[in-house]
Amino acid sequence: MTGDERPRKKKRRLLRIVGSLLSLAALTYIAILLISGRGFSLTWLTDLFDDPEPAEMADEFHFEVGRNRVFAFMGDSLAAAGSLGVQVLDIGGSETLRDPFRMSSPAISAANGRAIAFDIGGSAVRVFDKTKIVSSIKTNGAIVSASINQNGWFCVCTLGGGGFKGIATVYNDKGNPVYSASLSSGYVLTAGLSPDNSSLAVLNLAGSGSRITFYHGLSSESADSAYDFPGGLIVDIWYAPDGELFAITTGSIIAVNKNGTGKELYAFPGRRLGAYSFEDEFFALHLLDYGVGYRGQLVTLSPDGKLLGELATDRELVSMSSGGGYLAVLRSDGLGLYGAGLEEYPTSVERMSTTGASLILSLGGGAALAAGDHSASVFKAAVEDDAVSG
Repeated sequence: MTGDERPRKKKRRLLRIVGSLLSLAALTYIAILLISGRGFSLTWLTDLFDDPEPAEMADEFHFEVGRNRVFAFMGDSLAAAGSLGVQVLDIGGSETLRDPFRMSSPAISAANGRAIAFDIGGSAVRVFDKTKIVSSIKTNGAIVSASINQNGWFCVCTLGGGGFKGIATVYNDKGNPVYSASLSSGYVLTAGLSPDNSSLAVLNLAGSGSRITFYHGLSSESADSAYDFPGGLIVDIWYAPDGELFAITTGSIIAVNKNGTGKELYAFPGRRLGAYSFEDEFFALHLLDYGVGYRGQLVTLSPDGKLLGELATDRELVSMSSGGGYLAVLRSDGLGLYGAGLEEYPTSVERMSTTGASLILSLGGGAALAAGDHSASVFKAAVEDDAVSG
């Protein structure tokens, strides 16, 4: 017998032993079923070899995070933050994570399976995935905002000290601080990290206007470029997956490149911004006519500024959220689900009620979560192919 033959024979012997054990287990199980009079089933055995069935999304979720609840969708789970901490439920409604701590003004954001929860005006930050806390931070200054990118890197903006108006600190996906930008003028509003983790964009007030300051490479203390918006207010900034930065102002949407120049994509003079939502496929705006109650328009735009849809509104819009190619809208008289062109889909609203709901969260695939202080119910587009199962 050669040296090569011995390992092959040993491997075949091991496979025969494993096969015999599986056969013995199956026969023992069958015998127990026959003796006890129960029906015969080998579901447990086939489950060992078959791919698991995707979990079906629950119709209702029950979170226990206290008051002022906010929510984020993590792809295969839902995260909630409130006055009593954070909690994660899988799409079937089962708890996978809970971390109790106090927050006065909770906020939350999520990207690619991770979420960041933080206490606006406080000092508590938690970064977590479906099952574990990745980072727990207590800041020195009061938190203004925080964001997380697709790679799990995150940024926390705080009020500064020692003559600084604000500080934006960047952390890697392990929760270690890797860079910090301090501003001596203009209060920090928010900041965003590019998808490749190489650039930080910081939005701050500047005199009578707004400024976006860029730090490329995350190595030098000095800014590389800046985009100034004199005489106007930039409300928010958002990095698209391709690395382009978008800014929404009180009167327009602007694409801003890393060299500090901007291009207006869409303007809405004579109307005021009521709500907005960014997502990969389109932007959604709720624009209100001045001095005419709740009358206004829902508008959707492509990332290059092309008008995709426009819909007149005359009811109070409580909340809206986009994701996965859908726009979910919570009005004072009910809920609506729309496509990118603002075509409306019939929903399963007849099964549940939006009474008491104060927030809507798009779950993608034609589903949305309507949440209030005591319940969070799922609504689905009544289109067979768009039903969400995971």
